[in-house]
Amino acid sequence: MRIWQADFYRHPQKDATWYLLICDETRSLEHEVTVPQSQANSSWIATEIQQLGILPDIIQVFRPQSLSLIEQAGRSLGVKVETSRRTLALKQWLEEKHYPIAVDRPPPIPLPENLWGKEWRFGTIPAKDVVDMFSDRPIPILSIPEYLQPLHLGLASNIPIPGIVIYGGRQSMRLARWLEEVSPVSLSYIAGAPDGLVLESGLIDRWVVVTFDDSEVANAAKVYEQRKQESQGLHFLLVQPDDSEMTYSGFWLLQAC
Repeated sequence: MRIWQADFYRHPQKDATWYLLICDETRSLEHEVTVPQSQANSSWIATEIQQLGILPDIIQVFRPQSLSLIEQAGRSLGVKVETSRRTLALKQWLEEKHYPIAVDRPPPIPLPENLWGKEWRFGTIPAKDVVDMFSDRPIPILSIPEYLQPLHLGLASNIPIPGIVIYGGRQSMRLARWLEEVSPVSLSYIAGAPDGLVLESGLIDRWVVVTFDDSEVANAAKVYEQRKQESQGLHFLLVQPDDSEMTYSGFWLLQAC
């Protein structure tokens, strides 16, 4: 599958100039071109993509401000455009050129109350078991991308992969389906008053999953973050109806990017 990564934005120091950058995952393809603001539209983007020859199967976009125009260009060419924070090759290229990467992110909002489960806890799974433990089970929603598997990251088999387990009860599948829709990226402990766990999802969305003011829970959250550092940021989110370990609703491997 041919996957390209693209960015189209107005340079903050050059108000009348827009930049289009397109690369593939290995950066064997790199295409950069500028256009005056008066010509910055989806038709121009589509023409630039066509000039590169063979069309990609997918174009990934990380910047929300780029999405609408690139989506329109993709539709006119019959190319799928998808959102992804994990446009690593493109972001590396932008950094090398000292172009802005940061996007404005809204403050986190509470998780919808009708989705929240009965209980939650911190947990760990040995790196060697993360894939085998879930890949062969009948889990309705399962996200274990190859690029996040411990073997791909070069993690030792005995490294504990930290995570959050939510016991959803009757809301378990509803919560799992909602999570699938918002595309989880990472789940982090945020110290405050109160402390909490914040879910990053989609391109810029942020959700307060739970808050707490218990010192023991806060200490456990700090251990959770320490373990994330030891696992190259790899962690998991598991949703299941109860603690019987018999049925699961959804499982995601996550890593901030």
